[in-house]
Amino acid sequence: MAKQIHIDGSISTEKELASTASIAKRARELEELGYDGIGFAELAHDPFLPMAIAAHETKRVSLRTGIAVAFARNPMNAAVIAHDMNIYAQGRFAFGLGSQIKPHITRRFSMPWHGAAKQMREFIEAMRAIWDCWYDGTPLNYQGEFYQHSLMTPEFYHKSLEYGRPKILLAAVGPLMLKTAAAVADGLIVHPFCTEKYLKETILPTIEAELKANGKSLDTFEIVYPAFMATGDDDAQLERARHAVKHRIGFYSSTPAYKPVLAAHGWGDFQGHMNRMTKEGKWDQLANEVTDEMLETFAAVGPPAEVASKTKERFGGFIDRLTLDPNRSPDTLSQQMSILRG
Repeated sequence: MAKQIHIDGSISTEKELASTASIAKRARELEELGYDGIGFAELAHDPFLPMAIAAHETKRVSLRTGIAVAFARNPMNAAVIAHDMNIYAQGRFAFGLGSQIKPHITRRFSMPWHGAAKQMREFIEAMRAIWDCWYDGTPLNYQGEFYQHSLMTPEFYHKSLEYGRPKILLAAVGPLMLKTAAAVADGLIVHPFCTEKYLKETILPTIEAELKANGKSLDTFEIVYPAFMATGDDDAQLERARHAVKHRIGFYSSTPAYKPVLAAHGWGDFQGHMNRMTKEGKWDQLANEVTDEMLETFAAVGPPAEVASKTKERFGGFIDRLTLDPNRSPDTLSQQMSILRG
């Protein structure tokens, strides 16, 4: 059965996050514009504080972290905040988790790193064990290699259980994390640094095989994709968008973990080249290294209606949720949403 694409917006800019009033206003606007959901990234700001405001200000849209950094936390505080957020959102919350890369975990957050995929599997298993304790009365006794949880006294039980366990979506690129997502999560957040070829020839076969091995099906497994789109209402806007997306492609190309995506197109050596540029501090030159062929492969490029059609053609029927830039006119957004939803 073909999947219906749901359209997500985001609250992520400094202007949108400047105050509680601006967060509330933007959340209401996105719901009124017809978005199905709102995503909150963990970059310079915590994702949960603005999400709590959005939960209060909206009635219909789903709310998702995209992503929250798992290993900057532990399974207990993650289970608590995800459960609370789902209550505030009255069942509209999905917990989007990601591992980040080792330097950020060990040097920015000063937290332990045990290997992303195996640590993430335990992290999510431990969260589920905590929720089983609250919802089913199962004694808490999770004993993993990296996480152990065996204490839950009555005053720390959650009593508000009417909205159920939050859904967990896991960000993944490589085969080990993809298998982890299929084994222990409810869905996958595809990294923006992806192509139609890599999604269809690597991600989907890996996910489907692991789901089947775990007695699950792709029909009930959600796939979220914040796809690259370079668009504008005139030539000047389009050129700025092309440059911005080229910079992001260049930035992600420098990360060794994303080399398999480049290698799928015969561009594996490009990763080392871009990595060297970042180490030399040439951040402002990254976009210049990305060819037009690379841009067109990673992103839908053109006027707004054209990029919506290209994206639908590439990924329609395979993904459940797509992130659409809200910084277009209401009429343009409505046209794009209509095309994407089909």
